Amino acid sequence: MSTEMTLTRARPGEATVARLLATADAQLAGPRPWDLQVHDPGLFARVLAQGSLGFGEAYMDGAWDAADLDGLVARLLAAGLDRRVLGWRDRWDALRARLINLQAGRRAFIVGEQHYDLGNDLYRVMLGDRMVYSCGYWRQAQDLEEAQEAKLDLVCRKLKLEPGQRVLDIGCGWGEALRYAAERYGVHGVGLTVSCEQAAYARERCRGLPIEIRVQDYRDFHEPVDRIFSIGMFEHVGVRNYAQYFELAARNLPDDGLIVLHTIGTNRSTTHTDPWIDRYIFPNSMLPSAAQITAALEGRFVLEDWHNFGADYDRTLQAWRDNIEAGWSRLPARYDERFRRMWRFYLASSMALFRVRQAQLWQLVLSPRGVRGGYVAPR
Repeated sequence: MSTEMTLTRARPGEATVARLLATADAQLAGPRPWDLQVHDPGLFARVLAQGSLGFGEAYMDGAWDAADLDGLVARLLAAGLDRRVLGWRDRWDALRARLINLQAGRRAFIVGEQHYDLGNDLYRVMLGDRMVYSCGYWRQAQDLEEAQEAKLDLVCRKLKLEPGQRVLDIGCGWGEALRYAAERYGVHGVGLTVSCEQAAYARERCRGLPIEIRVQDYRDFHEPVDRIFSIGMFEHVGVRNYAQYFELAARNLPDDGLIVLHTIGTNRSTTHTDPWIDRYIFPNSMLPSAAQITAALEGRFVLEDWHNFGADYDRTLQAWRDNIEAGWSRLPARYDERFRRMWRFYLASSMALFRVRQAQLWQLVLSPRGVRGGYVAPR
């Protein structure tokens, strides 16, 4: 069989894909850095049948490239192509979320095992010395280190932390937020994570401080605390569990307690995440909408402040990408080329999502009974 015949038979859907790209001001084999360069003509049918899952997997397989990867994805999202080209996995995930509580029981720990336990070596290279895996606050910061410290201090100031207070960190990651709060504000507390790798690192990082790190589901924590913060964990709670999450938080706080909830948010209510993200990055995750959060808060907390600095996440992700690309040669061989392309697609897609403002970064301040005289949030 000739090469010409093989290519001809392998190109169903090319014209359709070209028309879709045109609506996003992108081209096949075009000269601009965000134009799609196709290496495997089977890409067209794959994308039309599988949507974002096929698009992301094809990039991992080397079937296509774009010099400006985040620029291309941003144009696709801005044109709404993520909602126009849906694969079978999108429909299956929607059905599965209706039938199953994806974030309950054993499933709550899957994201720890599959994502956060990938290896501290990977995250040390990408995140920098502080190992903070959430959006930095770039209002006055000049680099990633300053942006992450500014974010941690902002959380502490919003909580009005005082020496001797007991603090709960739901989703403590590698322990930096608790360590910062203990060293700078004199508090003590407990950090919860579903990742064994994170817990081991956090315990070592917080050695000598009045901090306990536990591998524990937040639903199993029933102890009094003065303050609660949760930074980049609520994306793994799931809408079916929001009411329980806030009920447990309310029971553990005194009437004059405060919560800072730092979470990515989305403009549309949904029940599941993108199929490619679910399979390769954050299994069983979902981004909350404002409507879903406020419905779960009703009758449980007073919403004192709602702060959106989602545009800062694009800049944070760019810094992570710069770190990982510069430090890739220092990583073990198990992070192969396919993994590297997966990670590039993950970071670029995330940048694009925030750049076109389809995703937000919210910090909510909540109180059980309302702050007497009113609450004024620092910025």
